[in-house]
Amino acid sequence: MPDAVHVASGKVREIYALDDDRLLLVASDRISTFDVVLPTPVPDKGRVLTGLSAFWFARTEDIVPHHLLALRDDGRSTECRRLEMLPIECVVRGYLAGSGWKDYKATGEVCGHRLPEGLVESAQLPSPIFTPATKAQTGHDENITGEQAAELIGDERFAEVEETSIQLYRYASGWARERGIILADTKLEFGVDERGRLVLGDEAFTPDSSRFWPADEYAPDSTPPSFDKQFVRDYCETLGWDKTDPGPELPEDVVAGTRARYLEAFERLTEVEFDDYVDDPDAVLR
Repeated sequence: MPDAVHVASGKVREIYALDDDRLLLVASDRISTFDVVLPTPVPDKGRVLTGLSAFWFARTEDIVPHHLLALRDDGRSTECRRLEMLPIECVVRGYLAGSGWKDYKATGEVCGHRLPEGLVESAQLPSPIFTPATKAQTGHDENITGEQAAELIGDERFAEVEETSIQLYRYASGWARERGIILADTKLEFGVDERGRLVLGDEAFTPDSSRFWPADEYAPDSTPPSFDKQFVRDYCETLGWDKTDPGPELPEDVVAGTRARYLEAFERLTEVEFDDYVDDPDAVLR
């Protein structure tokens, strides 16, 4: 990649500097669970994340600006604006699942939100809630309260991030529901540009950053099947693994099943055939 200088590696992405204003993000086929990168890749996963993110960026720019400048022909690389990223993960939950369900069972609260009594696993919440988390460079992200997040980014910016995150969730969850998918929760990341504007960055509403359930198989008080990393998480939970490095190898059937779920989510949400995207990545922008 002669036009780029490697500057960082994330759990999934390699980050290159193109110049003072632009970065190149390359989404690999690596998969992480419990914040540990597993040794087994999932073919085409990086293209799914890249294409889906671009799809959502193009459809939500009336809500908030985004960092995407261009998709490259490989379908897994994006040219993006440089941003000063905020030091929090912006999580919106519309349903009670994952760590939110565990916290609710223990305390009746999720990240400082007191919820009604008697809710069951996977229950739809009365309205979406914003539940920030810290960004861990190593180890696990940790849920924090809104007050703690505001201490990190300031009260005014926190209010803007909370409102914008919930607006984005409402838009994406409505779109997904019309296509037979429940968006149970999602994680977003924002940065600030040179003018001080809030900008959506990283990825948006992908199977890596979201919990997607098939609507026709959803039932409260259960763990619905999913189109996301939960299939891999569930496999890893059966191994007695301590959720620290090194992660376990994935068998072929888990890899194939995960790839199939990612591709189905991509095609149902974008209404673009995956092979058509591979041939012409800009198909998701139209």
